[in-house]
Amino acid sequence: MPNLRRLFADHHNYDISGFTTDKRKISWGTVVVKSFSSHEQCCDQLMAEKICSVQENFNKNEVKGREEYLETPQIEDDDICLACLAEAKLTTGKKTRRRHRSRSLSASSTDSYSSTSYTDTSSDDEGLTPREKVQKNTKGFSDFCVKNINQSAFGRREIEIAEQEMAGIMALRKRAEQDKPLKGAKIVCCIHINAQTAVLIETLVALGASIRLAACNIYSTQNEVGAALAEAGISVFSWKGESEEDFWWCIDRCVHADNWQPNMILDDGGDATHLMSKKHPALFKMIKGIVEESVTGVHRLYQLSKAGKLSVPAMNVNDSVTKTKFDNLYSCRESILDALKRSTDVMFGGKLVLVCGYGEVGKGCCSALKGMGAVVYLTEIDPICALQACMDGFKVVKISEVIRNIDILITATGNKNVVTREHMDKMKNGCIICNMGHSNTEIDVQSLRTPDLTWEKVRSQVDHIIWPDGKRLILIAEGRLVNLSCSSIPSFVVSITAASQALALIELYNAPNGRYKSDVYLLPKKMDEYVASLHLPCFDAHLTELTDEQAKYMGLNKAGPFKPNYYRY
Repeated sequence: MPNLRRLFADHHNYDISGFTTDKRKISWGTVVVKSFSSHEQCCDQLMAEKICSVQENFNKNEVKGREEYLETPQIEDDDICLACLAEAKLTTGKKTRRRHRSRSLSASSTDSYSSTSYTDTSSDDEGLTPREKVQKNTKGFSDFCVKNINQSAFGRREIEIAEQEMAGIMALRKRAEQDKPLKGAKIVCCIHINAQTAVLIETLVALGASIRLAACNIYSTQNEVGAALAEAGISVFSWKGESEEDFWWCIDRCVHADNWQPNMILDDGGDATHLMSKKHPALFKMIKGIVEESVTGVHRLYQLSKAGKLSVPAMNVNDSVTKTKFDNLYSCRESILDALKRSTDVMFGGKLVLVCGYGEVGKGCCSALKGMGAVVYLTEIDPICALQACMDGFKVVKISEVIRNIDILITATGNKNVVTREHMDKMKNGCIICNMGHSNTEIDVQSLRTPDLTWEKVRSQVDHIIWPDGKRLILIAEGRLVNLSCSSIPSFVVSITAASQALALIELYNAPNGRYKSDVYLLPKKMDEYVASLHLPCFDAHLTELTDEQAKYMGLNKAGPFKPNYYRY
């Protein structure tokens, strides 16, 4: 018999916002409900078990005067907050299917919950994929494909919160909105879809661009944010937990549309560029410019350029100072801890951590972990980066020297097969493996999909890989970008990168013929400095101005740029 537990029964008074107040006692067996200091505090414990399923248009009359039952998975936590129960989707007169932890070779998470998104995305179209649903926004617009358009109101609130912290990109929007520098631009965007990038997308629209948007990562999409963009009339094709087939279908829907021909690409990872150049070469030749912000995507662009196959100019935002020094370093320094804590509840003090790669991302990760008391080892191929690591107090080793003893392994190289099956066979029980580089090729996840290993989904984006002898490794986000899959990222640093991307698009779109050839270019130094200046007012910072004599002595323009292109910040 199913294990049914009483959810509501007549007893004590509880005033739950949005419900009729009446006498009721809310209990789970012997577990008495009590209030938490925050809804998040409770939900962090229980959301992975899918207790809370939000139903915005709840019929209050179904509760009063009835006993409602909810079948639940086994719960060992002693508490559940009133807000969870207030938002629980009650089933009247029907039994709900009991959920068990899944064991399969393809344990891809399609659960909508992540630490960046506290809304569930269940709908009345149970069992239908987003591609099978017919959805329209309140204005009848239907050129989009998201998980659940009804989540748009919550997504809009998330975007509004991000806007408060993204003063730089908002200032750029305000300054350029009247001029419409992107009027006529039709941009295919393949980037992460979250509240922060939504601010960038709406800025591009405000500057005159027409946008078609897909995700560059199958796990990083915030479903409610995608719904909010669709409600605003933006053609967005993405949802959290896409299959590989869905992933490429979404990008193709952005590239190939009726009565719409793209002339710009905003890419993060090079997937849109790759698909368009391979599948739609005629359209690709009509592109005026590409803006790319990831190591992986820039590497692909340089390969195309070297092979003589890059037929359009491209702007390398990834290696701009404002991207490298702020997004890669400062953002990763904060988000790596957030991602690991939310997904595994691990304590860092005293743990042996191996970080592969000491670029800006690796530097940020190592700095954060060292500050938390972890013992950090480094692997590097570059002697300059290796020497920097040594001078910063980290031990530079080969993977094989420490692989049997480490507690956490983090890749941050942008390369492939950095961690192989041979390495993972030697790891100790309970070792955590994750990736902070853009690509999902750094950890050889495919080598783990063999009959001798068992995959056990523990929670959203967390899998146990079980060896025949019982050893378990903890793999996060199936080797994909852990901070965007399992946590939130600081809105402020995204504002810096977003402003750089917007300026790069404006520059390429408005550049006269002949200024840029079919090659890869860095963001002009003057634009880098302008992006930084947009964000200084947030700190009430005041720049010192050169006198005429000082400017002449240094050979500089008083308005900048202040450093030569070869300068290393």
